[in-house]
Amino acid sequence: MSAEIDVLDGQIARLCAAINPALLAARGVGPEVAATLLVAAGDNPHRMSSEAAFAALCGASPVEASSGKVVRHRLNSGGDRQANSALWRIVLVRMSCDPPTKAYVARRTLEGKSKEIIRCLKRHVAREVFRLLTNPPVVPSGVDLRSARLDAGITLATAAEVLGTWPTRISELERGLSHDAALACRYQLWLRPREAA
Repeated sequence: MSAEIDVLDGQIARLCAAINPALLAARGVGPEVAATLLVAAGDNPHRMSSEAAFAALCGASPVEASSGKVVRHRLNSGGDRQANSALWRIVLVRMSCDPPTKAYVARRTLEGKSKEIIRCLKRHVAREVFRLLTNPPVVPSGVDLRSARLDAGITLATAAEVLGTWPTRISELERGLSHDAALACRYQLWLRPREAA
């Protein structure tokens, strides 16, 4: 059973990388989350007229829940629940390891707005994902990195240690199984002087 799961996870990662590598390169987006968001957007993400339409599709648009003089919003309970869950997972990852997101959470908590944090972050992530789906930037391919590393006689462990990450992360980047634009750029810059030598 575990072997089948690994095979399917690899297939999902390769398909997502072929369809939209920029989405996989976004912080907090893994193959399963990317696949869920790609399915929600469909084969023609340009059919969505705006990022607000995509947020509504994912159930991440704010819904007014005002009463009397109190003006407030609540989470949208409509939309694609799987896509909403994917946005939620991205938000949780960013809340734990992304410095700008952590700073935002701290600021909003001090303001006493802790109940609105996840709703606002999901809306922000939906905006970002919409741009990645409709106008994805070019993400550097890691395929040439492996050959450059091997030509320079550098081991995977050495590259990982210098770049401050795990060897498996470097290996996945080199094989095109994961995409991390920032890591790929740092890797290329580090390898460049060795290529010239």
